[in-house]
Amino acid sequence: MYGVPVPREIHRSPALNAPDLAAVVDDLATRSVNYDEALAPPHVTDGWHQDRWTVVLGHEAPGEPEPDGIVAAADALVNGYEFTDPALLRAAYRHPADVVGRDMLLQGRFAMFRFHMGVRITAELDEVRAGADGPERVVGWAYQTLDGHLEQGRLTYEIVKDLTTGRVEFRIDAYSRRSEIRNPLFRAGFSMFGRHTQLRFYRAALARLADRLPHPPDPPAPDADGLVRVPTGAPPDRATWAEIHVVHPGR
Repeated sequence: MYGVPVPREIHRSPALNAPDLAAVVDDLATRSVNYDEALAPPHVTDGWHQDRWTVVLGHEAPGEPEPDGIVAAADALVNGYEFTDPALLRAAYRHPADVVGRDMLLQGRFAMFRFHMGVRITAELDEVRAGADGPERVVGWAYQTLDGHLEQGRLTYEIVKDLTTGRVEFRIDAYSRRSEIRNPLFRAGFSMFGRHTQLRFYRAALARLADRLPHPPDPPAPDADGLVRVPTGAPPDRATWAEIHVVHPGR
């Protein structure tokens, strides 16, 4: 059903069999960001969740990041999207691909449901900015949600080094709200569990990046269909026969 181009209403139909991920990833190029940035933070804040999460990863010598230090290793993990908890979220994207403009298909996992949703990386960071204790080197990127996502919003993932003290942090800076969800079951489920699951994701992402940093995996490699699937080493599902896949559940 998913091996050839199909109408979007079929993409939204639940199915017991997994979709053709390569076809769904390629379809993301036709999708737009699903909200108006002029009506989102910082311009409009009513109705939006705004979150900022931080974990200290360690210390380098003061000054610019060391070539093989904590910043470089953490940035590689973030660039590969290796910091997600596979029990909550997995991702697939085309390889090779530039950072800005990269479309990623996220698979949110809740009970037996597998929600396939698109995001696009729209900004890459490599800059020095003023911090609380002095100048900071910031590297990372931000993605925005695409049409069909359960949420609307922007997530920014940053590796930040305080150039004065050498402290290195991983920061998540985000704004989000529930998308327009036509399916009443999914809408009710998201209203009950969406925010809780979102906060679990943030906490798990911080902890997982810190845990993987001492022994990072090899850079993710594409499978035979040209897709990179991350996080690397995610265990297979125990009962794939019971999965219910929903592609672009937010519309």
